[in-house]
Amino acid sequence: MDRPYIVCLMSTSLDGKITGSYMDTPEAESSFEEYERANQFYQPQAWINGRVTVDENFTFYEKPDLAAEAAPIPHEDHVALTGQENYLVAADPSGRLGWKQNYVEYAGRPKAYVIELLTEQVSDAYLAFLQEMQISYLFVGKDTLDFTLAVQKLKKLFGIEKLKLSGGGILNWSFANEGLIDELSLIVAPVADGDPNTPTVFERSKKLPYHGPVRFTLKSAEPVKDGCVWLRYLAKRDV
Repeated sequence: MDRPYIVCLMSTSLDGKITGSYMDTPEAESSFEEYERANQFYQPQAWINGRVTVDENFTFYEKPDLAAEAAPIPHEDHVALTGQENYLVAADPSGRLGWKQNYVEYAGRPKAYVIELLTEQVSDAYLAFLQEMQISYLFVGKDTLDFTLAVQKLKKLFGIEKLKLSGGGILNWSFANEGLIDELSLIVAPVADGDPNTPTVFERSKKLPYHGPVRFTLKSAEPVKDGCVWLRYLAKRDV
């Protein structure tokens, strides 16, 4: 396979929410603990988040420190570091994330060195900023991100064999819609909040073509801590 094995690993409520008021419950706390156990089970070499998720958890809506003027920089892939134990791949089409360092530390995992996924809409000033920060970046689209191309480059340039997808609903659906999810792994907490305005595991973007429902087959269902359930599904490929 010319790309990594891709696992979409998410912690959810009974009604499929991935954020919201349910997260303040003891049941959700247990699901987060089980999520980390599942992460250890898969041992991914990298995980991918969307820009909003990265801003909320790692860059905290800081603005990038851009020069007032920047010389033209070729729109070519830039590999700052290879051979690392762990990577965070950030889907950042136009280059908006304000990094303060070239890695993140999270939940006791090894340092995850940043790889940015960009489109041709990014500015030269942002490319100069990433190079100064020693952050790798990949060009994977003109106006929108081509995730098939992205994951192929992640394997070819960084040797990533297993990638964890843990995005917001739109990022997750973008991968599912392109047939890029091999396994769906859900830690379901026994709680629901019914909020119609909070995001779910999968959400379609009207900007992207729709290829129809994505089907899975159940691999296992395991009761875990405090009434949570770990559900594992494999993608059902049409032949």
